[in-house]
Amino acid sequence: MPDAHFYTAAASTSDWVDAGISVGVAIIVAQIVDRLIAKRGERLSEVVARGELSPATRTRLRLVRRLVTAVILLIGVAVAATRFPELSSVAKGILASSAVVGLVVGFAARQTLANAIAGILLALTQPIRIGDLVTFEEQTGQVEDMKLTYTYIRLDDGRRLIVPNERLAQSSVVNHTILDPRVQVEVSVWLPLDADLDKAMELIADEQAGISVSVAETDKEGVRLSATTWASDPAERGKAAAELRARWLRLLREHALSSTEA
Repeated sequence: MPDAHFYTAAASTSDWVDAGISVGVAIIVAQIVDRLIAKRGERLSEVVARGELSPATRTRLRLVRRLVTAVILLIGVAVAATRFPELSSVAKGILASSAVVGLVVGFAARQTLANAIAGILLALTQPIRIGDLVTFEEQTGQVEDMKLTYTYIRLDDGRRLIVPNERLAQSSVVNHTILDPRVQVEVSVWLPLDADLDKAMELIADEQAGISVSVAETDKEGVRLSATTWASDPAERGKAAAELRARWLRLLREHALSSTEA
């Protein structure tokens, strides 16, 4: 009897070792495949896109990488589970004895599954893409990453807005760069009511540079002038706004037109 007991323990240890090896191999294979797909994407960008993939292609490529990784890991876990035949019988017993367990698990996983399905739909339909400038629920920022369940948006102040994909799929999102990667930049200055508005507008207006000026607002204390220009991409809009604002204020001071920054 002691010999039989020793044999059972050894067999159990062997099963655990085999299961661990299966999971470890799955992790290694997933990493290798992910790197191969990433390298393939880089080569494709060099050949087709001259060194840079489009936002749509980058978004789909990232989704494919994560789906492939998830599938490989699931296969590894499934292979590891086959080393324990008792798991199958236990699972069958639980399912046969109570359907409530299935309902509870299904309800608990509903939100996660909904987010994952929404993430796949977002990657396929492309209402937003990695790198796009978007406004979601009055928060404006650049799409930094799109995972299976969550989308990361980098706001202007550096914070990250993490949005469940299901909410993105069900809500209205303003995409400022879906048709044109350029972003319009606006800066404003306030001038007294008796200031030479025509001169102030003439100083900064430049058709060749794409700078246009208009009267944006008036009240009893003064007039707000607005100048708009274009940044080549969302990442440059802060720099473009700062340069335009500094240039306009400098010109106003040089021509003795007092102003306050809006």
